Amino acid sequence: MATTKKNVGSDDYALSRVPRDKRLGFWTMLLQWLAQSGSISQFTLGATIGVGMTFGDAFLAFTLGAVILEVVIFLIGMAGMREGLATPLLTRWVGFGRNGSALVSFIIAVSLVGWFGVQNTIFGNSVSSLIGGPSWLWCVVAGLAITVLVIFGFRYMAIFAKIVTPLFFAMVAWSVIDALSEHSIGDLISSPPPGETIPLAVAATAIAGGYMTGAIVAPEMTRYNKKGSHVFLQTASSMILSEYIVGLTGVLLGHMVKSNEVSQIVLSTSGVFGVLVVLMSTAKINDWNLYGSSLGVVNFFQVVFKKRLHRGAVTIALGVAGTALSAVGIMTHFTEFLSVLGVAIPPIGGIVVAEYWVVRKMRKPLDETREAGTLPATSPTWVPLSLVIWAAAFCVGKFYNGGIPALNSLATAFILYSVLGLLGWIRTYGTTTLTDDEAEAVRPSAPERTPVGAA
Repeated sequence: MATTKKNVGSDDYALSRVPRDKRLGFWTMLLQWLAQSGSISQFTLGATIGVGMTFGDAFLAFTLGAVILEVVIFLIGMAGMREGLATPLLTRWVGFGRNGSALVSFIIAVSLVGWFGVQNTIFGNSVSSLIGGPSWLWCVVAGLAITVLVIFGFRYMAIFAKIVTPLFFAMVAWSVIDALSEHSIGDLISSPPPGETIPLAVAATAIAGGYMTGAIVAPEMTRYNKKGSHVFLQTASSMILSEYIVGLTGVLLGHMVKSNEVSQIVLSTSGVFGVLVVLMSTAKINDWNLYGSSLGVVNFFQVVFKKRLHRGAVTIALGVAGTALSAVGIMTHFTEFLSVLGVAIPPIGGIVVAEYWVVRKMRKPLDETREAGTLPATSPTWVPLSLVIWAAAFCVGKFYNGGIPALNSLATAFILYSVLGLLGWIRTYGTTTLTDDEAEAVRPSAPERTPVGAA
């Protein structure tokens, strides 16, 4: 007698397209995007920049960062929406080939687990300084709570966003308005930076580069969108909220306290309720870090080890690892972490955008299978020149001193791939057929039950 293998949580189309009838509505997806805009770390980033820049210069830095991010998020997000594919799977047919997608998956997964640790560390330190107790304990509490949520997948994360997002911004608005009410906003805007000057390029790189991983993995979210117009409106709204409202408010707070230690301002006037809301908002940011990392690991193991892992089980392993990283203090490497991301991740986006929207040679199998909702039966095995372009773009961003490193590396990858691709120099080598496990994953299955309020 055959037995049915049971897995924990939802696999969430980790190795297949999201069917059209499983896509979600505009307001549900908008709340998911807005939930990514609000976090204590974004206030801290704004305050850090404010300590070293005038308000006007900070406004320019956030504008540069927001424009870079929005262009990348929209173009990559549109590809994810059209194909219904997450970034790790999408790159098999868009720029990197099957084996190259494993490398992309690995780097993205490691980066997102790192961000998971960063967010947890911020929360742990903030709550510890406010109400006591070791910060590592609060990191463990937050990490385990997030892991439990992400195990059950996207639709439950959408329900959680509907609850947390309005509460977080209402609580933050109350705390910040109360803190700023005793100061002249005009004086804070015109005041000189209280600390050592931060160059515009450094600030813009911290803004755009630090969140570039989120831009590259936008398809993890947009694959659940129904329309391209929804992708634009939702991502633009998220940028406006996170950069111009949350980020610049952090700048004002930095000028007010002359330090980047502003998390206590948000927490201290809110009491136990505020701590609870910040815990939930941290979960709402970190659920995406953990979710995207789990998808990357599933693709990596499928390609490298030919082993089909269930996304729910992967989530448990990554959640424990990320929680441990936060407990041992990954936040001490926060600046270095942002700098590396600022030049290592953007070239992936540049290559994906160039292939999908400009060169359009590798994506033909996706075009042919899109309406059927299946994956192409084969994928290119290697695209060696893409890896060379990626390495070259990283070197430009890392070692060229002019301009903004995140933009330099992204633009270098986009231009090189576009030019060489249109000249016909970028070629694929080898062909790989879907494994039995992958073919099984893309076959139609029984419809999943949608939780009330998720659609």
